[in-house]
Amino acid sequence: MALLKSYRSPKTEIKKSLIDGNGLFAKTPINKGEIAVIRAGHIITDKELYKYRDVVDDSDLQILDNLYLAPLSKEEFNNIMTFVNHSCNPNLGLLGNIIFVAMHKIEAGQELLLDYAMFDNNKDQFACNCKSKNCRKIITGKDWMKKDLQKKYKNYFSSYLQEKIK
Repeated sequence: MALLKSYRSPKTEIKKSLIDGNGLFAKTPINKGEIAVIRAGHIITDKELYKYRDVVDDSDLQILDNLYLAPLSKEEFNNIMTFVNHSCNPNLGLLGNIIFVAMHKIEAGQELLLDYAMFDNNKDQFACNCKSKNCRKIITGKDWMKKDLQKKYKNYFSSYLQEKIK
């Protein structure tokens, strides 16, 4: 069986991140609207997500209220991981549910970052380490409901959250 693999633009590379572990960085400039990542994974339910938690290790991408994209084996993990870290000051947004596009021009050397509020709708929360001036400190799976974020990220939420916002 062929292993699933996420697409990462050839303009990107994985390097050590100051935010968390490894991150995805621009090797060359990425223009506004340009596709940086297309996320792959198996479609699994929220119940299956907890079954595979030791494999998934927070690498899942929520695509509907109870559906996620995730690896199902350790062998798939690195191929499916996008290495896009969270930031409260992102430079990537979503087009549909799995395509990450540049919200503005990203210069060479910059880390590619996504606000997880653009796709998360769950009970999870974590302490933010982005250190941006507008850092929310605690990130929750319900941040998408905040009116200021809905305005800031208009047209960059996942399709399924965009429907909830309407």
